[in-house]
Amino acid sequence: MKKEDVFAKSLDMHRELGGKLDIECRKKIESMEDLSLVYTPGVAEPCRAIERDPEELWNVTIKNNLVAVITDGSAVLGLGDIGPAASMPVMEGKSCLFKRFAGIDSVPFAVSTNDVDEFVNVVSKIAVSFGGINLEDISAPRCFEIERRLQERLDIPVFHDDQHGTAVIALAAYKNALRLTGRGIEDAVLVINGAGAAGSSIARYFLAAGVKNIIMCDVGGALCEGYTEGLNPAQIELSKITNPEKRRGSLAEVIRGADAFLGVSRPGLLTGEMVRSMAPNPVVFAMANPTPEIFPDEALAAGAAVVATGRSDFPNQVNNCLGFPGIFRGALDVRARCINEEMKLAASEALASLVSESELSREYIIPSALDPRVVPAVAAAVAAAARRTGVSRI
Repeated sequence: MKKEDVFAKSLDMHRELGGKLDIECRKKIESMEDLSLVYTPGVAEPCRAIERDPEELWNVTIKNNLVAVITDGSAVLGLGDIGPAASMPVMEGKSCLFKRFAGIDSVPFAVSTNDVDEFVNVVSKIAVSFGGINLEDISAPRCFEIERRLQERLDIPVFHDDQHGTAVIALAAYKNALRLTGRGIEDAVLVINGAGAAGSSIARYFLAAGVKNIIMCDVGGALCEGYTEGLNPAQIELSKITNPEKRRGSLAEVIRGADAFLGVSRPGLLTGEMVRSMAPNPVVFAMANPTPEIFPDEALAAGAAVVATGRSDFPNQVNNCLGFPGIFRGALDVRARCINEEMKLAASEALASLVSESELSREYIIPSALDPRVVPAVAAAVAAAARRTGVSRI
């Protein structure tokens, strides 16, 4: 389907449906007895049970399977700062994906503030109703502070999917791409282009997973310790833990000889000439959406061994649907208090392991978002890691 066709058809569908979500009652109300159980007077007893023991909230309400999808509309994928109202169709869509892939109920919220304190306070005050908080499309560097402060305040998972979801799936695909090209995760030199929310979190997460040599690039070139002009605090911290050889220069300069490229930046920033300057049989993840840093055919023609993008019309889509449904499913199943690093690493490993040695190829390094094995495998791995690290209630 052509891009202009999908836009027009999507708008028509949204207008016809009047939104994509419904709220349904699990208990049919067809008699006065049903009414007395669902509402007054019977509902008083579960209320008293919660008053006696707040943990009963998990047992007698939807909290055990309910996630809030929350944004301020400041960094909506492909659209930028469009504001809270215009972001609502995206938040509804995310709720649809929670339900479709993991059977999780969710409610979209758009919060009309760009003030960190106010946003944190609003979310904190409604969080008692939910089993988890999915932050979405919040600009950097505010998103880092918002997530950190909310997780400190709340005893349920707080997960900014733009940061961590992309990182979890990218690591799974990256490990398999290195396996395909005969490289070790500790030895490969990786250039990450884009030091915003996604790129920064990917870098930190990859370091936690054992990647040793990462060079971060942004509009001013390579991040390097000691050169702080134009960097925000999060990028300054990144400059201290990446680029061990302290290389300076533009993307074109620092990518020479690199084993892999991962882009979460803007269209067209990687050229065929740059790919040819990399190490033999390089790995290229061009994940800018909807237009990648380089299209797969050009990257492959320039010598790339394997290419991944964020698009569904090319092989090896790094799709967040591979991550957040299973991650939240596993967290909710054990009533986790957070989603920690061990749970995320377990999710990446579960995803990577779904591609067997015999299946691994340049066009198949990561499962499809529609693969029915994905959510159960990720959920089981996340739940086990939550229990192992002591953050589960069950």
